[in-house]
Amino acid sequence: MGSIYDFEVRRIDGTPVALADYRGRVLLVVNTASACGFTPQFAGLQELHRAYAARGLAVLGFPCNQFGAQDPGSGTEILDFCQRNYGVDFPMMEKIDVNGPQAAPLYQWLVEQVPGILGTKAIKWNFTKFLIGRSGQVLHRYAPQDKPAALATDIEAALAAA
Repeated sequence: MGSIYDFEVRRIDGTPVALADYRGRVLLVVNTASACGFTPQFAGLQELHRAYAARGLAVLGFPCNQFGAQDPGSGTEILDFCQRNYGVDFPMMEKIDVNGPQAAPLYQWLVEQVPGILGTKAIKWNFTKFLIGRSGQVLHRYAPQDKPAALATDIEAALAAA
């Protein structure tokens, strides 16, 4: 696969979406969880969405239950939780695995493009973030503890790039 635009994923309601539909936009791809110590980052992700969507940013949340079983709910329950508690209106995708033999192809590609610390290809925990440029290539990988607001400078640079 050459870029993120080569992948198809499913919205949280099961509707397929070609990531090629986001061609030319800057993407922030995040594996999320509803019962994690980092769950309050939903507020910061929503703030980034609010601040930058009109300029071309799309935040895409991918619920994952692989870390401490911290997102066991159905898609409907997850979406309701995110909207009710954090006002999330950025696209939430279908729950996926991000590590192991059942890892979603998108996440297999992401970790190949930008390995983590010491070259590890595994996702360390919930709320690992990937910033994708307008060309569909990964620009940065951020650790779970990196707060969404700390990504603003990199997002602005990606939005300004041709």
